[in-house]
Amino acid sequence: MKPWRRKGSKIVCTFEQQEAAIVRGLVSQLQDMLAARADEAPQDELAELTGIKAGPSTSPDDPVLSRLLPDFHRLDADHPDQAEMDSAGALRSLHEPALLAAKSEVAALVMDTCPPNGGEVRLSLEQADSWATALNDVRLALGTALDVDENMPDELPEDDPRAPHLGVYHWLTWVQESMLQALTG
Repeated sequence: MKPWRRKGSKIVCTFEQQEAAIVRGLVSQLQDMLAARADEAPQDELAELTGIKAGPSTSPDDPVLSRLLPDFHRLDADHPDQAEMDSAGALRSLHEPALLAAKSEVAALVMDTCPPNGGEVRLSLEQADSWATALNDVRLALGTALDVDENMPDELPEDDPRAPHLGVYHWLTWVQESMLQALTG
């Protein structure tokens, strides 16, 4: 893949088949995780009547989902009181469905616009912004799964099972940076 480039009001690049497969595979996994979390939402008669969805009131147990769906209010770890715990749960219950919907929407756009066998991708500026958001979500998920932090070396020993995935993480970082440069340039 060459870097994303701007052509008038479009952001354009060409993905090789393998690159498109990686993007589509990771975004598809992200969609599955988000859908599974959405299915955990409580079924509420009032929500069915009003159309206002409520989400779970507790953080996801999965560290990847927890990174993608952070707490809306952090509790004081040294002095949590019941009112704080209740407000954190209420905020999550109110706002998580919209966050899940937004993340699912941008992931669906990537799946709709990334050709399965590779090829040119032409995006409007709005679509490119959605792609950048979805790529960021994929990078956050992969980075969390690989335990990436500021102390991790750029390369891992060949016998480390995370080594090939770290290369994908770095490639996704480059793809996202390239897109952002095309958007802002």
